[in-house]
Amino acid sequence: MKIIIAGAGDVGFHLAKLLSFESQDIYLIDSDSEKLEYASSHIDVITKKGDATSLKLLKEVGIAQADIFLAVTESQNTNFTISVLAKKLGAKKTIARISNHEFTQNSEIDFAEIGIDFMISPGELASDEIKMLLNQSAFNDTIQFENGTLNILGSTLDYNSPLINLTVQEARNRFKDIDFITIAIKPEKSNETIIPRGNTVYRANDQIYFSTPKESIKKLYQLMGKTQFGVKDVMILGGGKIGVKAARNLCDNFNIKLIEIDKDRAFEVAEKIPAALVIKGDGRDVELLEEENISEMDAFVAVTGHSETNIMSCLVAKSKGVKKTIALVENMDYINISQTIGIDTLINKKLLAASAIFKHVRKGVVLKLANLHNVDAEVLEFLVKENSPVTKNIVRDIKITKKAVFGGVIRKGVAMMTFGDFQIMAGDKAVVFCLPEAIHKVEKLFN
Repeated sequence: MKIIIAGAGDVGFHLAKLLSFESQDIYLIDSDSEKLEYASSHIDVITKKGDATSLKLLKEVGIAQADIFLAVTESQNTNFTISVLAKKLGAKKTIARISNHEFTQNSEIDFAEIGIDFMISPGELASDEIKMLLNQSAFNDTIQFENGTLNILGSTLDYNSPLINLTVQEARNRFKDIDFITIAIKPEKSNETIIPRGNTVYRANDQIYFSTPKESIKKLYQLMGKTQFGVKDVMILGGGKIGVKAARNLCDNFNIKLIEIDKDRAFEVAEKIPAALVIKGDGRDVELLEEENISEMDAFVAVTGHSETNIMSCLVAKSKGVKKTIALVENMDYINISQTIGIDTLINKKLLAASAIFKHVRKGVVLKLANLHNVDAEVLEFLVKENSPVTKNIVRDIKITKKAVFGGVIRKGVAMMTFGDFQIMAGDKAVVFCLPEAIHKVEKLFN
């Protein structure tokens, strides 16, 4: 498969990295030599320096033979333009990263007719992610399949958790009344992601990821040593596109207080979202936060354009007793540190965009792909085909790589746990957690 990526920034690099594990024919275009040098020294791609809107350059990289063209530069207008050009020059499928969510919600224009098959809005993905995280308040990571029929939930293990010092197998035997599979463990003060086996031991402050049906979520609080709490009052820092979209998403179910430093922007946001209380002020000012009763907030969401501001303000909120904190960060290197510094969740809109785009690159059996915030790993949902290798044996006899684990299936609308004697069947929707380098091997089981 030939894939051409325009834009070697965080989104483009992450996509190229995921795809490079499969020895795809990948071309990466950018006008920045340093970005291309970094990419070529870290991943197996062919780089091309230049302007992706150049017809000459597109022809040089063989656009007519491209199976997929990904336009993921920082400029929405550039992505629009090159996607249209790529389609006209013969690319089979085009995907564009855009910043204006109006385009993704548009029903009047068929963008496929002008050459853009799919559009991804990172800001919209981030605001949707924030809403999902607030709805599962005690967990710092959450992914839903089939509207919550099956869930991936992540959180740190408190010291009072009954799982502490048990092995995965011991926990399975002791808590047979709770349907759950432990799909990943990230030890405290470590960047290593462990795919657990039966003899893996749970430790206090480890970041644990479970898969579980909707009916077992409440019981998982007990296992984690967590107390379930409801989120009602939410303070949002930042009135940019993501802040506004998040506030609009949340107003129906939460009391929203939004802080914006720019006076004109604050008035504009207040007009757009009359249900939210908008305050003109600097969210870095601790006195202001105290005046606005930050200690009475259930959740604090920082989505300004500055990662450091978001991180520091969330730490202040945490010190004032706020139970749930979410910070937007631009630097993808920050993603793995939330567990260490005490913020519940760090989200990165570029990583969300890359995962959303990556789903469209996969073969038809992939229904959904999502990333976990605290680990460099992917969660995929496959539609199980007739006679695929995964249907030939019970789970314990399926030769799945040690870098992946089954997280359950959805069969006729019902979530089922994929323990050792479970038989996966054609028509099931199977959820698999895997490290990036294992994706290609896992896909073979479903083809």
